[in-house]
Amino acid sequence: MTENEGSNNQKSGADYVRAMFAAMITARVLENKLSSLYKAGKIVGGVYLGKGQEAVSAALGAALIPGKDIFAPLIRDQAGRTAFGEPLIDCARAYLGSALGPMRGRDGNIHRGRPLEGMLAMISHLGSAVSVVAGALFAKRLKGELLGCVGATCVGDGATSTGAFHEGLNLAAVEKLPLIVIIADNQFAYSTPTSSQYACHDLVDRAKGYGVAGHSVDGTDFLACAAVIGDAVKRARDGDGPQLIVAKLLRLSGHGEHDDGSYVPAEIKQSHYGRDCLDVAEMQLLEYGILTKEVIASMREIAATDVQAAVAQAQQEPTPDPYQEVWHAWSTERFYSENS
Repeated sequence: MTENEGSNNQKSGADYVRAMFAAMITARVLENKLSSLYKAGKIVGGVYLGKGQEAVSAALGAALIPGKDIFAPLIRDQAGRTAFGEPLIDCARAYLGSALGPMRGRDGNIHRGRPLEGMLAMISHLGSAVSVVAGALFAKRLKGELLGCVGATCVGDGATSTGAFHEGLNLAAVEKLPLIVIIADNQFAYSTPTSSQYACHDLVDRAKGYGVAGHSVDGTDFLACAAVIGDAVKRARDGDGPQLIVAKLLRLSGHGEHDDGSYVPAEIKQSHYGRDCLDVAEMQLLEYGILTKEVIASMREIAATDVQAAVAQAQQEPTPDPYQEVWHAWSTERFYSENS
């Protein structure tokens, strides 16, 4: 048995795609609500939607094992967070500034995490998560805790131009770490088109240069994402080393809610990759008899109820008291200066 082999608790078959779809619905409902709150001036900070990327993100989150694996979600990974088990209240509290939230009201959006459960906090320096996850996996190896674990993150095409992406993936390749990196190639790094970012034909070609397995998938195709991403996670868990997955898709909103995405040409928006992965998922699940219209309707109702409850709770909770925060910082500094 290699250090990466061991019990595999991944969901399989219908359970896996059901978990994916449930997370996608919940994430979409939640983010639609966040968009409304942002436009109403109820959220301080940015709101970044995963609309159009949910199939990719949910496929990754649903394939991972909370408490065992390492997951570093990025700005469009609410579906992955939900599939991995993040409570809705964590998200609602973070965006609405609740003092009871994971950020204690000090940060208004996406930098939350649950490290003890394997979900790392989001890093705004996009690309850095690759090196952080690689380092976390290497640390697990040194402590003898890598057996059966994988680490994963999902970055945008723009992040592939960063030094941290190269360094992290190169380390994982050399050390044969069970790292999964998904590149959501949404054709624009903010407003910069891919033609101005890199000269290679396809980002998956870079896998050969690093000496890792490379996979391509249509990020708008729900079942294809389930098959390719689920298989890549299994391969990493079984000891086949790093897995690089390139998912072609398109952001169906601007970079953030402050951005109207007007730089995306109409022909791209109307292309194959401009279709909504959530619509594709529903069509495929009905076509293959995995879910019925009644079950899907029920899932949407449950998601709406759960999201509304989480938002309502967070809105009623206290926000940070700046005077207490200043007193805490001053008293802590004084304690350490007097006892150093």
